[in-house]
Amino acid sequence: MACRFEVTLFEDDARHIDLARAALDEAGRIEAALTVFHESSELSRINRHAGTAPASASDELFALLTRCQQLHAATGGVFDITSTPLSRCWGFLQREGRVPPAADIAAARGSVGMDRVVLDATVRSVRFTQPAMELNLGSIGKGYALDRLGQLLRRGGVRRALVSAGGSSVLAIGGEGRGWTIDVTSPVLDRRIGRLRLRDAALGTSGAGEQFFITHGADATRYGHVIDPRTGWPARGVLSASVVTRDAETADALSTAFLVGGVDATDRYCRDRSGVLALITLDDGTARTRVFGHCVGAQLEM
Repeated sequence: MACRFEVTLFEDDARHIDLARAALDEAGRIEAALTVFHESSELSRINRHAGTAPASASDELFALLTRCQQLHAATGGVFDITSTPLSRCWGFLQREGRVPPAADIAAARGSVGMDRVVLDATVRSVRFTQPAMELNLGSIGKGYALDRLGQLLRRGGVRRALVSAGGSSVLAIGGEGRGWTIDVTSPVLDRRIGRLRLRDAALGTSGAGEQFFITHGADATRYGHVIDPRTGWPARGVLSASVVTRDAETADALSTAFLVGGVDATDRYCRDRSGVLALITLDDGTARTRVFGHCVGAQLEM
């Protein structure tokens, strides 16, 4: 997950420090199971074998992949954990960004699509219908881990805590007054977008400023590392997407989906479903932020 996890407690809840440390150990366990950066992880094993035969999955990983498939369908395909071949094609995995030939993009797209992942619940197995497919949980992993940490803390009696993963994912447990105060920022702006008061809710933010390259010449263009799986090209039109829902897993995933899908996808999703608050900062020269939906447990000040 390539980030620092933190648990913040009120001073008079110091008795829960050992439990907070145990929760942070849980983040390490999840990383070891779900990372693609270690050959020994369960996800790496599935990536190696699911293209040739069904690969068994633990209850934990199978449930998460099932959720990813549901989110893929609910977002019209903009949330897709199989887009790694496209990221490799554009050079982002090697941090050597480049505009690839159209033929290379087309070939990579042939190995992308959550609808090409077969999940068999009867035997709890994963199979790829196309060669060279890969799963990567980077767009949902931090949120998933935060929810697991939150469950552990709540079971231990914690009623007030703020659990964070890097600067982009936050889970608020309880809180005083109107809740925990969180500033909403964008990876590419030097100002606050808004301020949230969160109580039993989660925030996820995705932005186009983390990795990018700029082409040279008269038509210089900036390309970010988040790829639209529907086109094979880097997502355009949105600087950052921040999403609040009741759980961190969904907030994390939807922030990526809305960064890719833009205003239309965000508006459609929030109109069709309750419990989602989204802040979309436009990449149109104005850096204007549009707000969609509503989430119980969140109060927004722009």
